[in-house]
Amino acid sequence: MRFTETMSGTWQRSGSEEMLPMTFTVRVETSGRMRAFGTVAGKLDGTISVEGLASDAVAKGSIEMSPIEHRRIRYLLDFDGHDGRAYHFDGWKSIDWLHARKSWTTLPGTITDASGDVVGVATLYFAVGDLPKFLTSMRPAQRRVSRGSELERRRWHGEPGRLEVWYQTFNDPSTGAGFWLHHEVVSPTSGEPAEGRGWVAVFPAVGAPVWERFGPDPVSPGEYFGAGDVAVDPGRLVGKASDISWDLAIENRAAPIYTFSRLAWKREVLPAAQIVSAPAARFSGRVATPEVTYELSGAPGACARIYGHGNAERWAWLHADLGDGDVLEIVAAVGRRRGLKSLRPLPLVQLRLAGRDWPRTPLVAASKFRADIALPEWKVKGSFGDRRIEVTVRLPEDRCVTIPYSDPDGSTATCVNSERADAVVETWRRQDKAWVAERRWELAGTAHAEVGSRP
Repeated sequence: MRFTETMSGTWQRSGSEEMLPMTFTVRVETSGRMRAFGTVAGKLDGTISVEGLASDAVAKGSIEMSPIEHRRIRYLLDFDGHDGRAYHFDGWKSIDWLHARKSWTTLPGTITDASGDVVGVATLYFAVGDLPKFLTSMRPAQRRVSRGSELERRRWHGEPGRLEVWYQTFNDPSTGAGFWLHHEVVSPTSGEPAEGRGWVAVFPAVGAPVWERFGPDPVSPGEYFGAGDVAVDPGRLVGKASDISWDLAIENRAAPIYTFSRLAWKREVLPAAQIVSAPAARFSGRVATPEVTYELSGAPGACARIYGHGNAERWAWLHADLGDGDVLEIVAAVGRRRGLKSLRPLPLVQLRLAGRDWPRTPLVAASKFRADIALPEWKVKGSFGDRRIEVTVRLPEDRCVTIPYSDPDGSTATCVNSERADAVVETWRRQDKAWVAERRWELAGTAHAEVGSRP
């Protein structure tokens, strides 16, 4: 369930007799169904005002609702004060069914600082006049990751000679760091058991990137990726690779991008295909390295998928968050099958502007674009219909990791990847038989890009 609640009253600073106003308004979202005889946990998100300490400060925390089992409803809120210090509110409704009205509407609590010292005590109340507003705010909570989550389901069902990939890339605006999580199921052509494996890479704003592998491990049963201690579920990523660990929640409110076309993904008409299942994902949680633990909140990024018979002969990839929901996805590749290796890279371009994808038919439009793949810089340019695009991607050597890949047939490839790449994207529109500049984006250290090749 989801609902909004306001509690108001007074607080008293330690050592003072003065009573000062205090109030908070939070949106409550439970992690399970409301149960009268059990305990339900939820998260709190809203604002808090504590006169002399904070005014309309962002407040986040948790709630425990156990009116019968433990006869309490507990509120935990974290917020920052005017002085820049962190504070914590711990409130506790003690449910007494003989005095139900008072116990359900009265919330005593304590305010402490980051060291745990008591700053003051408070008594807050739920106003009976707010009951209609409170009741009308109650509604079932929607699963924010439901849109596109069916695309995260595992497609491999035991066939030999298959490669299936789940990967997530994102940036932390507060630190400037970039992150890459790569999970794959490799089913050998020899018929040997499939393996689940992958790697994680962290690209700090200052200093060299670090990466670690996990697996190979037997593929866990289930609908999604699982191998050893690592799992990918709709809306959740957990795992550990050597001394790097992560526990992340994902929200996605954007429709998927079918980079190779919907038909190519669903019908497997190509040797391999890629989609962006969550092109405007937001990551929250923790990524821990031996040196730094990153606490993320709404870090922008994307979730993508690959399914096919193996990696390309050579390729380039770009995911660029252009802001305001606009996204550019490019995959330019040369196939490994006989007769394809000698061809130039085929660029699949999908530009989403104001919710509309261009070109509408990426496979048909691919022949109208040209890709020049190299390191540290690669380019794609061309036109289709009334729009023209030019993209320049740069992967600075000091912001890259180089990782060996292996295919189901045992052959190997090398991927040079950066989640802190630079990119310049320019578009033009045709007007009166001339190209007129439309938009220009410059991404400095926030583009996600890679170049792959064979040894």
